[in-house]
Amino acid sequence: MATSTTDAPSRRSVTATGRLASWRTVDIITIAFLGAAFGIVFWGWAFAYEPLSKLVTVAYVPLTGLFAGTWFLAGVVGGLVVRRPGAALFCEVVAALVSMLPGTQWGASTLVSGVLQGLGAELAFALLGYRAWGPAAAALAGALSAPLEWVFEVMKFPASWADVPVLGTVAGGGGWYAELVLRDKIAYLGALGVSGAVIAGGVGWLLTRQLARAGALSAFPAGQEVQEARAV
Repeated sequence: MATSTTDAPSRRSVTATGRLASWRTVDIITIAFLGAAFGIVFWGWAFAYEPLSKLVTVAYVPLTGLFAGTWFLAGVVGGLVVRRPGAALFCEVVAALVSMLPGTQWGASTLVSGVLQGLGAELAFALLGYRAWGPAAAALAGALSAPLEWVFEVMKFPASWADVPVLGTVAGGGGWYAELVLRDKIAYLGALGVSGAVIAGGVGWLLTRQLARAGALSAFPAGQEVQEARAV
Protein backbone atom coordinates (compact mmCIF):
# COMPACT_ATOMS: atom_id res chain seq x y z
CA MET A 1 0.00 0.00 0.00
CA ALA A 2 1.09 3.58 -0.53
CA THR A 3 1.77 5.83 2.43
CA SER A 4 0.83 9.44 3.15
CA THR A 5 2.10 12.51 4.96
CA THR A 6 -1.10 13.55 6.74
CA ASP A 7 -4.10 12.02 8.50
CA ALA A 8 -6.80 13.77 6.44
CA PRO A 9 -7.75 11.21 3.78
CA SER A 10 -9.23 13.79 1.42
CA ARG A 11 -6.21 16.08 1.47
CA ARG A 12 -3.22 13.85 2.00
CA SER A 13 -0.31 13.46 -0.39
CA VAL A 14 0.06 9.80 -1.27
CA THR A 15 3.67 8.77 -1.74
CA ALA A 16 5.19 6.01 -3.84
CA THR A 17 4.82 2.38 -2.79
CA GLY A 18 7.70 0.60 -1.05
CA ARG A 19 11.30 1.78 -1.33
CA LEU A 20 11.49 5.07 -3.22
CA ALA A 21 14.48 3.92 -5.24
CA SER A 22 12.70 0.76 -6.43
CA TRP A 23 11.13 1.52 -9.78
CA ARG A 24 8.35 -0.71 -11.12
CA THR A 25 8.12 -1.65 -14.78
CA VAL A 26 4.91 0.40 -15.05
CA ASP A 27 6.78 3.44 -13.71
CA ILE A 28 9.45 3.21 -16.41
CA ILE A 29 6.95 2.63 -19.22
CA THR A 30 4.70 5.47 -18.07
CA ILE A 31 7.54 7.99 -17.75
CA ALA A 32 8.81 7.02 -21.19
CA PHE A 33 5.32 7.47 -22.64
CA LEU A 34 4.76 10.81 -20.87
CA GLY A 35 8.19 12.04 -21.93
CA ALA A 36 7.53 11.12 -25.56
CA ALA A 37 4.13 12.84 -25.47
CA PHE A 38 5.58 16.00 -23.98
CA GLY A 39 8.41 15.83 -26.51
CA ILE A 40 5.89 16.14 -29.32
CA VAL A 41 4.26 19.06 -27.48
CA PHE A 42 7.66 20.73 -27.03
CA TRP A 43 8.47 20.33 -30.71
CA GLY A 44 5.18 21.95 -31.66
CA TRP A 45 5.58 24.70 -29.07
CA ALA A 46 8.91 25.67 -30.64
CA PHE A 47 7.02 26.98 -33.66
CA ALA A 48 4.73 29.14 -31.52
CA TYR A 49 7.53 30.28 -29.22
CA GLU A 50 9.54 31.90 -31.99
CA PRO A 51 6.98 34.58 -33.04
CA LEU A 52 5.84 35.15 -29.46
CA SER A 53 9.37 35.74 -28.21
CA LYS A 54 10.11 38.13 -31.07
CA LEU A 55 6.95 40.05 -30.26
CA VAL A 56 7.83 40.68 -26.60
CA THR A 57 11.50 41.29 -27.40
CA VAL A 58 10.44 44.58 -28.95
CA ALA A 59 9.11 45.68 -25.56
CA TYR A 60 11.62 44.08 -23.16
CA VAL A 61 13.88 41.11 -23.92
CA PRO A 62 13.65 39.40 -20.47
CA LEU A 63 9.89 39.00 -20.97
CA THR A 64 10.62 36.09 -23.31
CA GLY A 65 11.10 34.05 -20.15
CA LEU A 66 7.35 34.19 -19.56
CA PHE A 67 6.87 31.69 -22.39
CA ALA A 68 9.43 29.18 -21.12
CA GLY A 69 7.28 27.40 -18.56
CA THR A 70 5.90 25.03 -21.18
CA TRP A 71 9.38 23.51 -21.54
CA PHE A 72 9.34 22.61 -17.81
CA LEU A 73 6.05 20.67 -17.85
CA ALA A 74 7.49 17.20 -18.40
CA GLY A 75 9.65 17.23 -15.29
CA VAL A 76 6.84 18.47 -13.07
CA VAL A 77 4.23 16.03 -14.37
CA GLY A 78 6.66 13.11 -14.40
CA GLY A 79 7.50 13.76 -10.76
CA LEU A 80 3.86 14.19 -9.73
CA VAL A 81 2.82 10.94 -11.40
CA VAL A 82 5.57 8.47 -10.41
CA ARG A 83 6.80 10.19 -7.22
CA ARG A 84 10.18 8.48 -7.12
CA PRO A 85 13.71 9.93 -7.23
CA GLY A 86 14.72 10.48 -10.84
CA ALA A 87 11.21 10.58 -12.31
CA ALA A 88 11.23 14.33 -12.98
CA LEU A 89 14.69 14.22 -14.57
CA PHE A 90 13.92 11.10 -16.60
CA CYS A 91 10.69 12.52 -18.02
CA GLU A 92 12.20 15.89 -18.91
CA VAL A 93 15.21 14.31 -20.63
CA VAL A 94 13.03 11.96 -22.69
CA ALA A 95 10.85 14.90 -23.71
CA ALA A 96 13.89 16.95 -24.72
CA LEU A 97 15.34 14.08 -26.72
CA VAL A 98 12.07 13.42 -28.57
CA SER A 99 11.59 17.10 -29.36
CA MET A 100 15.17 17.36 -30.63
CA LEU A 101 15.02 14.45 -33.07
CA PRO A 102 12.82 16.10 -35.76
CA GLY A 103 15.06 19.17 -35.57
CA THR A 104 14.70 22.49 -33.77
CA GLN A 105 16.39 25.87 -33.93
CA TRP A 106 18.40 24.98 -30.80
CA GLY A 107 19.91 21.73 -32.06
CA ALA A 108 21.68 19.44 -29.59
CA SER A 109 21.56 22.09 -26.88
CA THR A 110 17.89 21.08 -26.48
CA LEU A 111 19.05 17.95 -24.69
CA VAL A 112 21.36 19.96 -22.43
CA SER A 113 18.42 22.17 -21.49
CA GLY A 114 16.32 19.11 -20.76
CA VAL A 115 18.91 17.79 -18.33
CA LEU A 116 19.24 21.14 -16.56
CA GLN A 117 15.49 21.72 -16.31
CA GLY A 118 14.89 18.17 -15.10
CA LEU A 119 17.57 18.50 -12.44
CA GLY A 120 15.88 21.65 -11.15
CA ALA A 121 12.49 19.96 -10.83
CA GLU A 122 14.13 16.93 -9.24
CA LEU A 123 15.82 19.17 -6.68
CA ALA A 124 12.46 20.64 -5.65
CA PHE A 125 10.91 17.24 -4.98
CA ALA A 126 14.08 16.10 -3.18
CA LEU A 127 13.98 19.16 -0.90
CA LEU A 128 10.45 18.11 0.06
CA GLY A 129 11.67 14.60 0.80
CA TYR A 130 9.55 13.14 -2.01
CA ARG A 131 6.62 13.38 0.41
CA ALA A 132 4.68 16.49 -0.71
CA TRP A 133 2.84 16.46 -4.03
CA GLY A 134 0.27 19.22 -3.89
CA PRO A 135 0.00 22.40 -5.97
CA ALA A 136 2.65 24.17 -3.86
CA ALA A 137 5.14 21.36 -4.51
CA ALA A 138 4.32 21.48 -8.22
CA ALA A 139 4.83 25.25 -8.29
CA LEU A 140 8.18 24.89 -6.51
CA ALA A 141 9.29 22.22 -9.01
CA GLY A 142 8.29 24.47 -11.90
CA ALA A 143 10.08 27.47 -10.44
CA LEU A 144 13.28 25.52 -9.69
CA SER A 145 13.35 24.19 -13.24
CA ALA A 146 14.49 27.69 -14.20
CA PRO A 147 17.79 28.55 -12.44
CA LEU A 148 20.12 26.02 -14.10
CA GLU A 149 18.55 26.72 -17.49
CA TRP A 150 19.03 30.43 -16.81
CA VAL A 151 22.75 29.90 -16.15
CA PHE A 152 23.03 28.01 -19.43
CA GLU A 153 21.29 30.79 -21.34
CA VAL A 154 23.11 33.79 -19.84
CA MET A 155 26.60 32.28 -19.55
CA LYS A 156 29.10 32.84 -22.35
CA PHE A 157 31.07 29.67 -22.99
CA PRO A 158 34.70 29.72 -24.15
CA ALA A 159 35.09 28.99 -27.86
CA SER A 160 37.78 26.44 -26.99
CA TRP A 161 35.11 24.21 -25.44
CA ALA A 162 33.83 23.42 -28.93
CA ASP A 163 36.88 21.21 -29.45
CA VAL A 164 36.27 19.17 -26.29
CA PRO A 165 34.06 16.05 -26.56
CA VAL A 166 30.74 16.47 -24.68
CA LEU A 167 31.54 20.08 -23.78
CA GLY A 168 31.37 20.92 -27.46
CA THR A 169 27.60 20.44 -27.33
CA VAL A 170 27.39 22.98 -24.51
CA ALA A 171 29.66 25.44 -26.27
CA GLY A 172 27.56 25.16 -29.40
CA GLY A 173 24.42 26.27 -27.59
CA GLY A 174 23.42 28.41 -24.67
CA GLY A 175 24.63 31.91 -23.97
CA TRP A 176 21.75 33.41 -25.96
CA TYR A 177 21.30 36.15 -23.37
CA ALA A 178 24.96 36.59 -22.47
CA GLU A 179 25.03 40.17 -23.75
CA LEU A 180 22.26 41.38 -21.42
CA VAL A 181 23.26 43.64 -18.55
CA LEU A 182 23.06 42.10 -15.06
CA ARG A 183 19.78 43.85 -14.23
CA ASP A 184 18.11 42.36 -17.29
CA LYS A 185 19.60 38.94 -16.65
CA ILE A 186 18.06 38.94 -13.18
CA ALA A 187 14.74 40.09 -14.64
CA TYR A 188 14.93 37.20 -17.11
CA LEU A 189 15.51 34.76 -14.23
CA GLY A 190 12.42 36.15 -12.51
CA ALA A 191 10.35 35.72 -15.68
CA LEU A 192 11.55 32.13 -16.06
CA GLY A 193 10.72 31.36 -12.43
CA VAL A 194 7.23 32.86 -12.63
CA SER A 195 6.50 31.05 -15.86
CA GLY A 196 7.76 27.80 -14.37
CA ALA A 197 5.64 28.15 -11.24
CA VAL A 198 2.46 29.16 -13.07
CA ILE A 199 2.61 27.17 -16.32
CA ALA A 200 4.66 24.11 -15.39
CA GLY A 201 3.54 24.04 -11.76
CA GLY A 202 -0.09 25.11 -12.05
CA VAL A 203 -0.95 23.55 -15.39
CA GLY A 204 1.17 20.47 -14.61
CA TRP A 205 -0.68 19.85 -11.35
CA LEU A 206 -4.09 20.36 -12.97
CA LEU A 207 -3.16 18.05 -15.84
CA THR A 208 -2.07 15.34 -13.41
CA ARG A 209 -5.33 15.69 -11.48
CA GLN A 210 -7.38 15.45 -14.66
CA LEU A 211 -5.54 12.33 -15.77
CA ALA A 212 -6.11 10.82 -12.33
CA ARG A 213 -9.82 11.67 -12.37
CA ALA A 214 -10.13 10.11 -15.82
CA GLY A 215 -8.76 6.86 -14.39
CA ALA A 216 -5.51 6.96 -16.37
CA LEU A 217 -3.36 6.95 -13.22
CA SER A 218 -5.07 4.24 -11.18
CA ALA A 219 -1.74 2.43 -10.77
CA PHE A 220 -0.11 5.52 -9.25
CA PRO A 221 -0.42 7.55 -6.03
CA ALA A 222 -2.13 10.42 -7.86
CA GLY A 223 -4.92 8.05 -8.84
CA GLN A 224 -5.22 6.75 -5.29
CA GLU A 225 -5.62 10.31 -4.00
CA VAL A 226 -8.64 10.81 -6.26
CA GLN A 227 -10.15 7.48 -5.23
CA GLU A 228 -9.79 8.35 -1.54
CA ALA A 229 -11.30 11.80 -2.06
CA ARG A 230 -14.33 10.27 -3.79
CA ALA A 231 -14.75 7.74 -0.98
CA VAL A 232 -15.01 10.45 1.70
